[in-house]
Amino acid sequence: MVNVTVNGKAVAVPEHTTILEAAKAAGVDIPHLCYLKHLNEIGACRVCCVEIEGERNLVPSCNNPVFEGMVIRTNTPRVRRTRKINVELILSQHDCHCATCLRSGNCHLQNIANDLGILENPYPRDLVTGARAQWPKDFPLYRDTNKCIKCMRCIQVCDKVQGVNVWDLSGTGSRTRVDVSHNRRIKESDCVLCGQCITHCPTGALRERSDTEKAFAALADPNLVTVVQIAPAVRAAWGESLGLPPEKATVNRMAAVLRALGFDYVFDTSFSADLTIMEEATEFLHRFKAGETQFLPMFTSCCPGWVRYLKGHYPDMTTRLSSAKSPQQMFGAVAKNYLAAKIGVRPDQVYSVSIMPCVAKKAECDLPTMHTEAGRDVDLALTTRELVRMIRAEHLHPEMMAEEAFDSILGPYSGAGVIFGATGGVMEAALRSAYHMVNGQNPPPEAFRAVRGNADGAPGWTEAEFDLGGATVKTAVVSGLGNTRQLIEAVRAGRVHYDFVEVMACPGGCAGGGGQPHSPDDEELARSRGQVLYSIDKGSALRFSHENPAIQALYREALGAPGSETAEAWLHTDHLGWKMPSQQE
Repeated sequence: MVNVTVNGKAVAVPEHTTILEAAKAAGVDIPHLCYLKHLNEIGACRVCCVEIEGERNLVPSCNNPVFEGMVIRTNTPRVRRTRKINVELILSQHDCHCATCLRSGNCHLQNIANDLGILENPYPRDLVTGARAQWPKDFPLYRDTNKCIKCMRCIQVCDKVQGVNVWDLSGTGSRTRVDVSHNRRIKESDCVLCGQCITHCPTGALRERSDTEKAFAALADPNLVTVVQIAPAVRAAWGESLGLPPEKATVNRMAAVLRALGFDYVFDTSFSADLTIMEEATEFLHRFKAGETQFLPMFTSCCPGWVRYLKGHYPDMTTRLSSAKSPQQMFGAVAKNYLAAKIGVRPDQVYSVSIMPCVAKKAECDLPTMHTEAGRDVDLALTTRELVRMIRAEHLHPEMMAEEAFDSILGPYSGAGVIFGATGGVMEAALRSAYHMVNGQNPPPEAFRAVRGNADGAPGWTEAEFDLGGATVKTAVVSGLGNTRQLIEAVRAGRVHYDFVEVMACPGGCAGGGGQPHSPDDEELARSRGQVLYSIDKGSALRFSHENPAIQALYREALGAPGSETAEAWLHTDHLGWKMPSQQE
């Protein structure tokens, strides 16, 4: 252990601990903007600088380790003065119209500026103008270059964690700025829309395209029947930005909130996750028995960020994807082809909205292949953050609302459907039902828990082997696209072999999705959110997708059987029916 003193308080910390971490251990928070542990420790913002006894210059606390006997002062007049100047210089190149910024109230820069008491800026404004400040407003991801503080978090996350390399620095000196790499426009890049750059941005420079006004317009249209679905991972995060304790932030209270917003029918996407399992498990067993996974695996297809990645980086492997639509799209198709008839309206009167933990879902529902004869499956996809903004816009108080059940027609869901929101959940749910399809009986619900993935974003992936009817099935689960690239390269090189692989673009799965609330403390919350979903599954009376009575009724009344002609028309898609930018060159 290393003994140091922070603002007069003695503390012992492990060797190699940074000054920033040592101060935190002593109960002292040092403000910072660019720092992300193990990812962006470059000391670029200089906001975290502190005084070290015996040192002439101020020292960045985020990337300097402590030494024995170090005396640290974090808030001397010199430190405060320097910190204030650094923030004022950042603000001189920042659009400070906070009232029109979606991050107002949850912005690191705004918080630090307020804490420093900055009421006016002595430095002249120096904002980007002209073509460099423009961005396509129809793209699902939106970037405001004048809110960027050049912290480079987005570059590091995209490069080191996701390996997609969308962002880079351009220009030199004071004109250095973050932009799309290789001098491209965003629509020319193979951005997968995972949204990890958004969730790690400390300001409002990156956000999803805001579609809340479209949602309010649909709710106000008397000619539309609004149907909303809630993704499994949303229930584990929606209350965070609203200050709701976990016992108040329940999915049934969210159902009450959505009805208060004006939605006519409220459902849980966990229902269509069960439906996805029926189709995907059936497809996997068919491919496995036919020997189609002898050399290359079948990949899950419910994550649109992953589908975009595969098509953009390994287009020759597109046919290895399951043809099953995602639960979002399946629900939309069922809503317009089945629910509409049940409630006595035309399909074109149904306006289908989804609440997703994901930015890529906005692009997915716009794909030319995501429709049936009843029209496009999903009309509008909103992120968890957008739902929170709608709640605030209507001045609703969820903590004061009574819980309400989902609407009954497509309402029931299993615990297997809920765990779709955690890494490994899709694989575990699929194997539970595949086991039943092969053996005619259910396995123990926890039989396949070995596939539960690493929710911390650590390098590597999870692999497991299982016996299905006397045959050995080799599986792998991976989250984060950097890890995914390593897995695919290993598969292509013949170093590993799997029959069935689950991929989630975001580290930790949908629980850590790019549409989830920002953490004010830069915490990675995928693991804790995922544990909420696994706890719900463990406490569910219904834990197998094939036992969902509403799913059974849907097949009996409309679809026939998994993989039937109707099921193919409603619930499956052609992944070759559209192209990523790199495929159009």
